[in-house]
Amino acid sequence: MRTITYEQQGHAAQVLRLQERPAPAAPAAGQALVRVLARPIHLGDLAGVEGFPGLPRKRFATPQVPGLEGTGVVEVVGEGVPGLGTGQRVAFFPVPGAWSELVTVPAELVVPVPEAVSAETAAVLLVNPITLLTLLRAVEDAQKGRPGPVLQTAAGSSIGKLVSAAALRHGFPLVNLVRSAAGAGEMRQRFPGLPTISTSDPDWRAQARDAVGGQGARVVLDAVGGSLTGELAALLADGGTLISYGALGSGSTPLESLALTPRELTVRGVSVGRWLTRTPAERAEDVAFAISLTETSPELFEVAGRYDLADFAEAVGHVRRPGKSGTVLLTSPAS
Repeated sequence: MRTITYEQQGHAAQVLRLQERPAPAAPAAGQALVRVLARPIHLGDLAGVEGFPGLPRKRFATPQVPGLEGTGVVEVVGEGVPGLGTGQRVAFFPVPGAWSELVTVPAELVVPVPEAVSAETAAVLLVNPITLLTLLRAVEDAQKGRPGPVLQTAAGSSIGKLVSAAALRHGFPLVNLVRSAAGAGEMRQRFPGLPTISTSDPDWRAQARDAVGGQGARVVLDAVGGSLTGELAALLADGGTLISYGALGSGSTPLESLALTPRELTVRGVSVGRWLTRTPAERAEDVAFAISLTETSPELFEVAGRYDLADFAEAVGHVRRPGKSGTVLLTSPAS
């Protein structure tokens, strides 16, 4: 089977390799062997390959396989796994090694894919909706019963569009930031009820202040970070919270420059990687939400491009392409 591996962290196009590996052994009790047909390239996947800002890059004693999410068909089912059968369409998360053609998956992390959900949508069935729920819970917690304006960066991303749709559905005030005038125009057309501001405008800070009102934003959802952090903190109301869930930007912002103490600001990190700390019942509710969202709003699950596993370098380049809309998939043949 074909597998993408890396032995040390570094630029993805330089450290990733396509290898032939033996197929996994037959699944044990409580497991299923899944032939993976498509898997998304999430920025978190690339962060794992390339290393996180502020941390030293790692070398590994054994080759690592990227990826935590994917979709495919069940090849073999281990003992004690009711409700799954050979050939059944499934999705999974979080299962390390998704960038391989065959993956052994714990049965509790296998999600049957409804017939109405397309193969492309199934590839992004779980991570983005679960990230949305994680962010909405963090916003609710930060507001402490005092709702107010929410400002989000990277609003044109897949997650950003889900947040916008949720804002319209649930009626909370949201202001979107994107990095280009073209992106702002697209967002205004798609979500006309939400103000969208391009940070390429010289007066974007003034526009944002006007949009969130005189008191400032209660919460900032930030997927950019870097040198933009100070600008975002300045747009918060005193006592507000900056929720960081990504690091798309460059540069850095010293923590002491944010006036955290006199303004009583909170900076909080949020990661979908902690989803398994929720109870099985809570995770089941989240999965049900994800399935419902894919069935009722498939337009929110855009695919920007599809690349065979062998073309991973091109796929990674597409992920970083300015103006990309949707998720890039790595695909494999059915057999």
